[in-house]
Amino acid sequence: MSTELDGKKLVRSPSGLRMLPENRAFSSPFCLEEPHWVPDKECPRCMNCDAKFDFITRKHHCRRCGKCFCDKCCSKKVPLPRMCFVDPVRQCGECSLVSQKEMEFYDRQLKVLMNGAAFSITRGSAKSEAVVCRLSNNHRYLFLDGESHYEIEVARISAVQILTEGFTPGDVHTYTSLLESQFITEGGNSRAVGMLLQYKSPASDDLTQMKFTTSDDSNSNKKMAAAWLAAMHKAAKLLYESRDQ
Repeated sequence: MSTELDGKKLVRSPSGLRMLPENRAFSSPFCLEEPHWVPDKECPRCMNCDAKFDFITRKHHCRRCGKCFCDKCCSKKVPLPRMCFVDPVRQCGECSLVSQKEMEFYDRQLKVLMNGAAFSITRGSAKSEAVVCRLSNNHRYLFLDGESHYEIEVARISAVQILTEGFTPGDVHTYTSLLESQFITEGGNSRAVGMLLQYKSPASDDLTQMKFTTSDDSNSNKKMAAAWLAAMHKAAKLLYESRDQ
């Protein structure tokens, strides 16, 4: 049985203060490790505009990519929750745009995932079961509560396919293809009606596939489920990126 009561501690790094789990094994699967900074001696010039560093043009490291930039090219301080920084940190122009886009996930979609939504789930040839699916507070598990209780470790999810209205069943899409094509966007023309989730069993590493479909009880529940699936789509992208770092 998993626990959501993982303690945290304040850690000072060269980049700033970070709030990290006491045990790093309990880190959120969406987190990124701090990058290695490019050594000062290896970057005599700004890695964006090629300005030469001197007493006037000072050198700064982007906290997300670790590269060297002048103040003009690395002036923005932006929140970086994926590295658990307490305060906004200095980032280059390209990284700051990425971090700003990720803030929507942390400000909105993560809350949607933790609030949960109702689905009907099917595993293999087993009978379908009505459950409420939600992301645990520490982001490490999907909890499925109905007649039975299931826990899926997010780090063990290997593939996701978001199913939209009028979908044609086919191969499960990997995280790579999720990055290449949008299956769903909130407010888009195609509403999400389900999801195929493939994950590794903790006991044997065998792949298990579970199908989620939205319940038919009310339009309100359908909208909540569609929003939850849209948030899960974004979560799958971030999970792929954290693995690929």
